[in-house]
Amino acid sequence: MSVSIEEKSVWIQLASMVFVLGGYFAYAGSMMARGVTEMAAYVAPFIVAVVLMVIVLAAGHAVAAIVRKPEDRDERDKLIAWRSESNASWVLGAGAFFAVVGLVFDIENVWTMQILLFSMFLSEVVKYAYQLVYYRRGV
Repeated sequence: MSVSIEEKSVWIQLASMVFVLGGYFAYAGSMMARGVTEMAAYVAPFIVAVVLMVIVLAAGHAVAAIVRKPEDRDERDKLIAWRSESNASWVLGAGAFFAVVGLVFDIENVWTMQILLFSMFLSEVVKYAYQLVYYRRGV
């Protein structure tokens, strides 16, 4: 069974997310461990991570499109994307909850920002993982 372009896209997105944004969070974690609490210090590394993410995604999708002609999304692809998003949305909700709790307890703004960013990151990783499971197992 050959892998569809949609499944390849999920693999590309998951790998780029984990390596590029995972690298950002490792770097940001080391900055936070050193006591850097100015949010402006995190802007440049985040912009670099986003630009690198765009480059990796564009290159990965270009290679996937060259290897196999892209086909249209079918109902199965849409259902898998919808179910995966639905299953992963609780991660983002939990992150938002913990960020609000952090605001209530007056933690540093940089921690609140990183909690929100990390929950968005983790939510996307969980979504991609669910998509891969659904492509392999079937819906």
